[in-house]
Amino acid sequence: MHTSLRNTNSLTMTKSSIVATAAGAAAMAVLLLLLFVPSATEAAISCNDVTNDLSPCLNYLVSGSGKPPAACCSGVSTVASAASTSADKKTVCDCIKSSAGQINVNEQLAKDLPSNCGVKMSFTLSPAVDCSKIG
Repeated sequence: MHTSLRNTNSLTMTKSSIVATAAGAAAMAVLLLLLFVPSATEAAISCNDVTNDLSPCLNYLVSGSGKPPAACCSGVSTVASAASTSADKKTVCDCIKSSAGQINVNEQLAKDLPSNCGVKMSFTLSPAVDCSKIG
């Protein structure tokens, strides 16, 4: 009789262990998702991305005229597509302001860059823009 009772307790303990392990695994999966999926307030684009995408525009923005180079317009298009959330737009704006402060960018060329490339942006590319008001 003791053997039968011991087997029943062992079986009950095993079921409890399995349920606890499954619950722990589910909790861990949720935690990992929360850690690795960007939240709505985090920008998906980085300043490094913006700098790399817009680097073909540098000469044009400093001393250019006419239509920007095709590689520049491709970068503008990439940035415009990537800047879909408020956080993304603010990141792009802050990055452009920071970069423009390091070089002497023609502000009018910067403002006109998206339209000169045939790209629609929901905010102005300019060192003078107040990035905190972009939403």
